[in-house]
Amino acid sequence: MLRNVFLACLALVIAVGGGTLSAWYAVNRFDGFGALTVGQWTGHPEAGTPLSDPYAKARAAREGAFPLGSAEGLAFYAYSDEQGRALDRRCSYTIKGNSPNSRFWTLYAADRSLIPLTPGMNRLPALHSRQIFRQGDGQFVVLVSPKAQPGNWLATAGAGRMVLVLTLYDTPVGSNSGLVDMTFPAIMRTGCDG
Repeated sequence: MLRNVFLACLALVIAVGGGTLSAWYAVNRFDGFGALTVGQWTGHPEAGTPLSDPYAKARAAREGAFPLGSAEGLAFYAYSDEQGRALDRRCSYTIKGNSPNSRFWTLYAADRSLIPLTPGMNRLPALHSRQIFRQGDGQFVVLVSPKAQPGNWLATAGAGRMVLVLTLYDTPVGSNSGLVDMTFPAIMRTGCDG
């Protein structure tokens, strides 16, 4: 009899514990289904639409996020550089290439909770497509660093990991039919202070 009670309690602990851990993983670590990944950049075209999966909806509700509709814009996130190393606020990076087809885009650095970093000292916390300098072939170079850089500089501050957020407005990328140029800029680490 005592053995049956022990087995029932063990099964209950495994069921409740496993269910709690899987729900925590789905809401905190799982990015959801339908991710669109190009290079280091990952976006979720169905976020904010009725087609969004329940895990993405739960995560957005928990974070208080208000995703843009598919016709309005699409956010892409980069958590690592070309070598697969996590992005660090103390390091310097070069973002180089062409931007995907869009009418307008913004780029900013955020912490792992996607809260924008505040670089302080009257530094711009974000860049947008109409303020950057471009090369003769239309490509751009953005330098992401805690130290002042010439040209297109996106300032960072503090220590720890970060995420780069590239938001495309009025873009056909989310409804890609194979006819849209899916080029995203590359992220290369150029140095580290820590």
